[in-house]
Amino acid sequence: MIYSKTEIEEGQLLLIDKPLNWTSFDVVNKLRYALRKAYGFKKLKVGHAGTLDPLATGLLLIAVGRKTKTINDLMGMDKVYTGTFKIGATTPSYDLETEVDQQWSTDGISEVDIQSAADKFKGLIDQVPPIFSAIKQGGKKAYEMAREGEKPELKSRQVMIHDFKVDAKSFPEVDFEVKCSKGTYIRSLAHDFGAALNNGAHLTALHREAIGPYSIEDALSLDRCLEIFQKEE
Repeated sequence: MIYSKTEIEEGQLLLIDKPLNWTSFDVVNKLRYALRKAYGFKKLKVGHAGTLDPLATGLLLIAVGRKTKTINDLMGMDKVYTGTFKIGATTPSYDLETEVDQQWSTDGISEVDIQSAADKFKGLIDQVPPIFSAIKQGGKKAYEMAREGEKPELKSRQVMIHDFKVDAKSFPEVDFEVKCSKGTYIRSLAHDFGAALNNGAHLTALHREAIGPYSIEDALSLDRCLEIFQKEE
């Protein structure tokens, strides 16, 4: 992956395996700085096509130069995720960002129950985003309101779950693979999955495997990508 300055200006799409505890904007800013330094740009457009939460890892598409004009198209593509739900407890953020607030016994939940719950979420479904999300309400981000003790009322939206596979061999942890449309919140899917079991659940791990035709198998680690651009200096 060695580009000329002209190729960077004309536009490139970088496939990055986002590391844990980095925001998507952290990755964008780090790469923008590295590219500007390596190629001598005073200004350079760099953006990402689809946010990953800090606690998620996996494929992040980074558009550079004129390729940033395609970001909306890239964001509209279906996505594939793998990860883990923990049954028997919920958190306000629906993941590990916040502490457990409620717990249930998982006695009596069978593999058949797990599969039946997953089947309920295949196809077009209504989903309410987590209150710990960047959706704005009254000009303020929902997660900012939530952290201040407010409870934003977010409207449900329709999303498409093309495929939803679950594996309960490590119950009460349930591993999953889901292919879904733009706008799907996997944290909400975890929360709703628990509710479908008359129980609770939250997301404990999330990895994005693919966006449209782009696969994590073709992605570079952030460190490796930065190393390559440093050689361009």
